[in-house]
Amino acid sequence: MSEFQDLSIQIEQISQAEEHEQPSVLNELIEQGMESSSVGLILEAFPIEQRVRLWRELPLEMHIEVLTETRAEVRISILDALSETELRLTLAKLDNLSLIEWADSLPDDIIAEAISLLEKDELELYDQANEYDDDEIGRWADRKVMTIPFNISVDRAKLLIDKYNYEQPEHIYLIDKQKRFRGMVDYSDVLKSEPKTRIKQLVLEHVTTLSAKLTLAESVEAMERSSFSALPILDERKLLVGEIDWKFALSTQREIYETRLMAGTGMDEGDDLFAPVLKSSQKRGVWLGINLLTAILASVTIGLFENVISQVVALAILMPIVGSMGGIAGSQTLTLIVRSMALNQITSGNRFALIKNELGIGAINGLLWAIIIGAMAGLWFQSPILGATIALAIVVNIITAALFGVLIPLVLDKLKLDPALAGSVILTTVTDVVGFFAFLGTASLVML
Repeated sequence: MSEFQDLSIQIEQISQAEEHEQPSVLNELIEQGMESSSVGLILEAFPIEQRVRLWRELPLEMHIEVLTETRAEVRISILDALSETELRLTLAKLDNLSLIEWADSLPDDIIAEAISLLEKDELELYDQANEYDDDEIGRWADRKVMTIPFNISVDRAKLLIDKYNYEQPEHIYLIDKQKRFRGMVDYSDVLKSEPKTRIKQLVLEHVTTLSAKLTLAESVEAMERSSFSALPILDERKLLVGEIDWKFALSTQREIYETRLMAGTGMDEGDDLFAPVLKSSQKRGVWLGINLLTAILASVTIGLFENVISQVVALAILMPIVGSMGGIAGSQTLTLIVRSMALNQITSGNRFALIKNELGIGAINGLLWAIIIGAMAGLWFQSPILGATIALAIVVNIITAALFGVLIPLVLDKLKLDPALAGSVILTTVTDVVGFFAFLGTASLVML
């Protein structure tokens, strides 16, 4: 059974429990070895009030780690629910890497407070990271790596290693007096070697070093081609900046893929499955507005051939707007659902809440754009009845798109079909049929 299949079962298990028992169920899973990344995915699968309650009941030492593993909007939804005291206590537990991860998604005043609470050593590491751009690997390097002089003996190296407070390392980095990188050794090789052996004799061959200015995508590709679980990052002077490991590469690769997937509908990979209805409506509404401009362009093009169109010329000109607005609204919902299904975050326990959430978003955006488009159409053709007709069709089509954007991928998944491939085709057909039927059907009743 895959990790995501296990996750689906665990989400279902928590969903089926009584609300007051859900934190206990989650904590039992943590005691059985669940990692912070999986806990973060579980929290994302619950409506905001439930996820905040679950997060509060987590072991204190997991609070920051779990928040860092969640998407930006999910993290913000939890932080927004905290009291001032709770927020300050949470920020006080941040380290430099976590703060770097959070920095782009939090208000400046919260980031400033978090910086003021950082310990001196962590603040220095945070400042070093900020010397690099967001897309440069130097910004995301783990700077807490074990380094020892390259020209000492194994017995001396063991003494230095014992003084480190870090967890047992897999790799150790060798540096010279100027802190330039001189190689990487396996910790296990150090333990097995004779005490008088020089540590530089254990240096691993064919280790790829990454420039701190390398992009995230290029760094991930280098990590994929490497046989090592971590790679060193060097600056232009060959000084050791830190490392990235396979977990970071895997997480970054997933974010790059999700960003590309979501970008096609004006959304991003950080979007929350259960974001507040008004906030989601506003965010998606912007993209609907952009889409409206392209739909109007298509309608104007049809209008150029007015003389060859029958007496229902106005209907023919406005039809593409109805279909297009439903199509983009449905695509937004469909993309969000397909992504969540890929992570097995959707279960029988949260389907109803999800449909309710999407219908609320559809209703708000439907009414908003119905008013705008209805007014434009009424003024354009000097016909209030025509404006009201298209407004009704827009409301019906966007709400239908939201509903079927959830239902279609769920049904396709049950039928063992790929919702990512087949979902958009079916959804487009549904929104076109429903939109045109609502528009032309209403028009035939009130205008002819």
